Amino acid sequence: MSHTYRVGIVGTGGIAHAHGRACRHLADVDLRAVCDVNQEAVRRYGDQFNVERRYTSLDAMLDAEDLDIVIVSTWGHSHAEVSNAVARSHKARAILCEKPLCRNAAEAQEMIMIARKHGVLLAEAFKFRHHPQHLRAKEIVDSGRLGDLQVIRSTFSGFTPPEYRKPENNWRFNRGVGGGVIYDMGCYNIHHARFITGAEPVRVFATGSIGSASQVDESVAAVLEFPGDIIAQFTLSFRASGSQSAEVYGTRGCLRFDMAWNNENHPVSFRLSYGDGSAETHELAPVDQFVLQLRHLCDCLETGHPHRIPPENSLNQMRVIDALYESMSTGRPVSLMTQGTDHRPPITDH
Repeated sequence: MSHTYRVGIVGTGGIAHAHGRACRHLADVDLRAVCDVNQEAVRRYGDQFNVERRYTSLDAMLDAEDLDIVIVSTWGHSHAEVSNAVARSHKARAILCEKPLCRNAAEAQEMIMIARKHGVLLAEAFKFRHHPQHLRAKEIVDSGRLGDLQVIRSTFSGFTPPEYRKPENNWRFNRGVGGGVIYDMGCYNIHHARFITGAEPVRVFATGSIGSASQVDESVAAVLEFPGDIIAQFTLSFRASGSQSAEVYGTRGCLRFDMAWNNENHPVSFRLSYGDGSAETHELAPVDQFVLQLRHLCDCLETGHPHRIPPENSLNQMRVIDALYESMSTGRPVSLMTQGTDHRPPITDH
């Protein structure tokens, strides 16, 4: 492609490094600018990725730069503020916002409205949606080879010692900046179930445990009910050893993934098993999902084709997350027509 895509990154935490490597991998992408409120973090990131234009103020970056893409990789509580400022500035053609898009559906709706008003493509960064294994699995489901879809099961967990699960140690354990296992991990499972079914859940139920120190959800089990009596079940935990599996069951067969979400630069495979005992394994070469994600966004800007994850999809995603938190709070199933917004317990001092 003849065009060079100028990229600015806001936020220099761990996920920003994955985006930086993706920029460095693509010949037609120029990581032009980086911004973070922490001057030392900006310096380290700029040195590592050879970015000369460094800012500690988003306004200053937007005043000085003309960009094609801004990647929002700040903590979740500021996604909406950053995205809206970028859209209003008319200094970027597209915004790639880390998952989850924001804190609730109301924020998502405002983000979408502002981006659309100013002609900016807003896309949520679900890297797995660009991995060939999930694209192929979706083709298999849609082809009818599994029969009628019935059940989706998935997990996402990773053990963190109790003494580390405190707000000051990591954003994942800090409710105020967007922590919690549903926000951090469960968004994958939710989006995957919605992607595989091609539908939105009509009712959800969730139960789990809130950390005494973190005040965020640390372990969760949830059920999503979809039209056609399709059920999705998933478990999440900061307290259990690592798992990232997914299974898709139909009336004729089953798909099984053992490394569904975090598999950068690792070969992966999934197994298709049929009720008659026959099976086949699909093996895929290592890919960098962040590279594929950025490539897709650049291609959308080049061609005008719609993004794989349209903004309305992200809005519906946040509605499901809102409903899951409401269900955890009330102990009852929640209809997606009646859920509220933030129903987590209030923060208490310890």
